[in-house]
Amino acid sequence: MSKKGENIYKRKDGRWEGRYIKGYDLSGKVRHGSCYGKTYREAREKLNAAKAALLQGDLPTSCSRKRFSFYCDEWLCLNRSRFKESTYEKYETALVKHIKPGLGGCTVSALSTALVGQFGQEMLDDGLSPKTVRDILTIVHAVLEYTQTQEPGMRPVKIVYPKDNRKEMRVLSPEEQKRLTAYLLSDMDECKFGVLLALLTGLRVGEVCALKWGDISLADRTLTVSSTMLRLKDYDASAPQKTKIVLTDPKTGNSVRVIPLTDYAVKLCRRFWVGDPDAFLLTGESGRYVEPRILQYKLEKYTADCGLAGVHFHVLRHTFATRCVEVGFEIKSLSEILGHTSPKFTLERYVHSSMELKRTNMDKLAAVGC
Repeated sequence: MSKKGENIYKRKDGRWEGRYIKGYDLSGKVRHGSCYGKTYREAREKLNAAKAALLQGDLPTSCSRKRFSFYCDEWLCLNRSRFKESTYEKYETALVKHIKPGLGGCTVSALSTALVGQFGQEMLDDGLSPKTVRDILTIVHAVLEYTQTQEPGMRPVKIVYPKDNRKEMRVLSPEEQKRLTAYLLSDMDECKFGVLLALLTGLRVGEVCALKWGDISLADRTLTVSSTMLRLKDYDASAPQKTKIVLTDPKTGNSVRVIPLTDYAVKLCRRFWVGDPDAFLLTGESGRYVEPRILQYKLEKYTADCGLAGVHFHVLRHTFATRCVEVGFEIKSLSEILGHTSPKFTLERYVHSSMELKRTNMDKLAAVGC
C-alpha cells in the first residue's frame, strides 16, 4: 500500500484506508480502527469523525470479539447459587428462548442502545406482552451490567422499557361469587374446599397445594403460609421425567405470613380436619398431593359448570382483595394478608373498585351538599 497524509493509505483494491488507535487490550497491545473511502478526502473525513466520536465516548475503547451469549452463560452460571430454583429456571428460559437468539450472536463491541431497542420491539411485534418484554429486558440489563465489569471499554447501553399497558384483572362480581360458592359447597370434596379456602383468604394456587393440616390452627383460628408447590424443570439427566414437583419457599419473604381465619373458614376446616399434621389439605394424606396444574384444571371445570368465563386461579385472589376493600379493609393489613412487599403494590395491582363502590363513594358527597 502507498501512504499519503496522516496514517492514510491507498490499498491495492484502489480504496483509501485511514487507521487510528481505538484502544488497548488487557496486555497493553494497541487495537486499531479503520475507515475507508473511495478518495483520500473521504477517508480523511471519516477518520476525523471516528476520532472525534472516540473522544466523546461514542465508540468503545476496546474491541472484544466475545459474543454476548458468552456473558449470558457466564452470568447465569456465576449467579446460580444466589437464585431460587424457580428463579433460575425463569432466567434460563428467557436467555435460551429469547435473549441469546436475539442478541447472543452480537459481539460486545456491537451492542448498542438502538440494537437492544430493536430487540425489544421485535418481541412486542411477535406478540409478547409489554410486561413479558419488560421482564426479559430486565434480565438483559443485569447481564449487560456484568458484561461491563468484564469489558471496561464497552460502550454504555441504555435500555428503554415498553410502557406496561396493564389490562384490568377479571374480578368476580358479588353475584358470580355467590354462584361459585354455592357450587363448591354442593357435594364438596377436598379440592372444592381448597378452591373455596383460596377465595376466602387470597392464597395463590401453589400455596393452596402446599398447605398441610399442620399449617392450620383451629384453636388460634389462623392459617400459616410457609411454602409453595411448583413444577420445575429437572436438570438431572438420569431423571425419568423432564420436570419435577418441588415444595419451596413462597414467592417472596413477605409471602411467609399468618392469616387470621373467619368463623366461616374455621367451620369449613373442621369439616375436613384430619389428625395428621403432615397430611396435605387437598388430599388428607401425607404421601399424596394435588399439584397446581391439576387444581387449575379443576377450577376451569367448576367455573365452566357455573357458566363463568375467563376465571383462573389468580382471579380468586383479586376477588378476595376487592371484597376486602369493599367492606373497608385497612390496606396495610390487606397487603400483609396477601403477602405483598408494600401497600402501594396492593393498591396498584389488586384493588379493583366496582361500580357499586364508586357510586357509594360519590353518594358521600351529598353529605357535604355536593
